[in-house]
Amino acid sequence: MDRRRQSDALPGDFLALLKQRQLIPFSAETSVSGGSRIVETTATTILGFKFAEGVLVAGDRRATAGNLVMYDRADKVIEIDRHSVMAIAGSPATAWEMARVLEHSFQYYRRSQLQEMSLEGKVRALSKLLRDNLGMALQGVGVVVPIFATYDHKSSDPAKVYFYDAMGAQFDATDFASSGSGAPAVRSVLYYENNWGKKPLRQRTRDDAISLALKTLDTAAEADTATGGIDRQGKIFPIMKIVGESGVETVPDAKLAELFRSQVA
Repeated sequence: MDRRRQSDALPGDFLALLKQRQLIPFSAETSVSGGSRIVETTATTILGFKFAEGVLVAGDRRATAGNLVMYDRADKVIEIDRHSVMAIAGSPATAWEMARVLEHSFQYYRRSQLQEMSLEGKVRALSKLLRDNLGMALQGVGVVVPIFATYDHKSSDPAKVYFYDAMGAQFDATDFASSGSGAPAVRSVLYYENNWGKKPLRQRTRDDAISLALKTLDTAAEADTATGGIDRQGKIFPIMKIVGESGVETVPDAKLAELFRSQVA
């Protein structure tokens, strides 16, 4: 019986396997009972843009619940595999679970099919998770609006950045993407720098790209109380990861502190 049920799923489809065995942690059937309002924790702000070496993905560290700062060291940029990261805006509880399922989905496909999942498969896998969470999103809880960045060695333009809406629609960003409550300020800064800055984003060096991300998040924090920006006293810096040809690399705090002092502060 188990063998027949498993065969109904598409080969390598980890999400379909979870649904068959009723192990999926979120689904369209999930509902919130009663009339009580849940003040959930939310995480903002995230951004991703292409530069000379690949894609830089960054997120501030603040998580809020209403007008309360719940946590100031939230990790909003999560490594999914050697060449892919997911940045989260919205409900961390749901987003972190999605990231965990996505990570295992990629591993399951790689081990069962003896090859890496295609770029299209990776992008659509996250769309499926968001669509399955639609029931919660429509009720105003568990909303996740992520950014997905990867490096596709088979493409002539290997650096890829995708942004999503809460219903699972994905969009291929030409140069940059942002999400979360600080996204309007982030988009304004990146649009200005890309069109009228000293260089287009794709021509920026690593240090230039990191400095720009720091400035952008610091600007967003001035306009949006839910964005943590850079805590000058507590030495809390954003999470930044670079997705390039050699894989995913985390920018150390020491490097962020050095560039913040010399280029931003």
